[in-house]
Parts: sequence; structure tokens; C-alpha cells
Amino acid sequence: MFYLTRHKTEKRIASILRKNGWTFASAESCTGGLVSSRMTDLSGSSEFVSINFVTYSNEAKVKYLGVAEKTLEQYGAVSSQTANEMVCGLMLNTLCDVAIATTGIAGPTGGSDEKPIGTIYVAVKIKDKTFVERFNLNPKYSRIRMKRKFAKQALEFLLEQLCKV
Repeated sequence: MFYLTRHKTEKRIASILRKNGWTFASAESCTGGLVSSRMTDLSGSSEFVSINFVTYSNEAKVKYLGVAEKTLEQYGAVSSQTANEMVCGLMLNTLCDVAIATTGIAGPTGGSDEKPIGTIYVAVKIKDKTFVERFNLNPKYSRIRMKRKFAKQALEFLLEQLCKV
């Protein structure tokens, strides 16, 4: 049962991408590659998956995605501004049609009052439309479970936006 439920979101995303002939790319920080892993778990995903980055460090976000150092200094790596710059840089550099970026705090350390453990920003760009959302998950999850929940939340947000366009 878990297997079928787990892949339902990915299958719906894949169907939309295939139907439109769109390519997909991801830039992940807090999810550490789990979003791309879940998408490439689907047979035939090479039809639409273009490229996936794990840009865990700030240096990688700057070098590969074009995130401004000033953005990181002013707002931090875990912010809507950084997520937005990540997804825009990803799309610009890969020329994909659909892009997703994740940045957050998986814990058990690193949280603050403003950005507690369980905070994730997900940015989605579909062609010329960009969507960024903050989600707050249960801070009591283990780090591994948090990362899995982050990836699930990110893919659900992507699907929600794909269904709107």
C-alpha cells in the first residue's frame, strides 16, 4: 500500500510532464537528492528528467545556481528569496520547462525561533511562472524522516502548481 501511495504523486507529475513534452530539473539542499530520486524511481523518467543538483553548501548555490551572495548574507540559505533564486538559476542554466528547488532545516540542530527545525521553502518554476511556499513540518521528526517528509511536501507542491497551469 505504501508503495502505491508513495508513487502516486510522482506518476501524476510524470503524466503532466509527458503530456506537455516538458523537461524537469531539481536543485535540492535540505532534501539531499530525495526529490530527484523519487522522480527517477519511475520507469521511463529519462523522457523528462533533465538534470538534478544537490547544492547543499552556500558555495554550490552561488556557483551552480547563481544565488547572490548578498541574498545568502541578508536572508540566509533557508529563505523564500534563496529558494526563488535557486529555482530561477536552475531554469536559466538548464533550459528546462519545469524546475523545483528546496531549502530548509532538517534538524536536529540548526533551528531558530524565526526558522525552526522543520522549516522548508519550496520554489517551483513552470515556464515563466514562479511559485514559492514555506512549509513547517513537525520538528520532532528524526532527520531522515524529516528529509523524506520534505521531499513528499515538495513534490505535492509541484503537482499542485502543475495542475493550475
